[in-house]
Amino acid sequence: MQQLNAAGYIEPLDAADYAFDDFFPEFQKFPGHWQGDTLYSVITRFGFLGVAHNIDVLSEKDAASYSVFADQRVTGKVGHFDWHLPNLGQMSLAAGNTSAYDIDDAGWDKLQEATMAMRGQVGGFFDYGGTFSLLNDGQMLAFAGIGDWITGVLEKNGAKVRTTIPEEGGLQWTESFSIGKGTANYEMARKWIQWITSAEGQAKSADMAAYPALVPNKKGWEMLNADNLAEAKRQNMVLGTRNAMDMIREGRIQYRQLPVQQSLEDWNDFWSDYKGA
Repeated sequence: MQQLNAAGYIEPLDAADYAFDDFFPEFQKFPGHWQGDTLYSVITRFGFLGVAHNIDVLSEKDAASYSVFADQRVTGKVGHFDWHLPNLGQMSLAAGNTSAYDIDDAGWDKLQEATMAMRGQVGGFFDYGGTFSLLNDGQMLAFAGIGDWITGVLEKNGAKVRTTIPEEGGLQWTESFSIGKGTANYEMARKWIQWITSAEGQAKSADMAAYPALVPNKKGWEMLNADNLAEAKRQNMVLGTRNAMDMIREGRIQYRQLPVQQSLEDWNDFWSDYKGA
């Protein structure tokens, strides 16, 4: 989002047009979506990335640490979703870095060492379709770089897979809407963002068939709890109990982002070296 804004591709938005008062406080002025007091993008959905695992082979307790990727039960059956940012962010946490993406040279060395140590366990690097099918049929028993946005679809259709957030922490992906610079359909786009961030839009969006997600609007949670409590429970979105928001508030979730102290090319080059090792 910051890159699109820096390139001048998106329009500023009027914050008063959107129901931020209904959002959890953590999302009312979400990082990267504002420039000073000017809004450029509205968060609509988010989710966590952790250890995706076959629950017939690995329990949630097993998957409570990234060290499970070294387990002999999954040798040759650990998959990577083929994108360096989520995978290396997870490996950064696994290596003991406090920040997943803002790391100095020593932290970068630790990340690379921890990642390379995992290479012998890995059965391949896959796109969305490959990740989906290989988890579904049990050819891969654990996956790095993904979360409930994939395993949730499979789980809801009866597959024995789940995503567990390890004790070392997980990452958050974020889905947001902006309006393109110079669009002829600004008003239509504005109304769409208003609807998708309303309670009704949020409840429907949370249970989207293509891929489920958490949502920032608390009233959307209330509607999902009322209309589909089973899905609210599955996604850890039940109000009045310990839920997904507690993981954020306890500091167990970090935002997926660009590397801070290395270049994006540094990370991409290492990912290519790792894949070829």
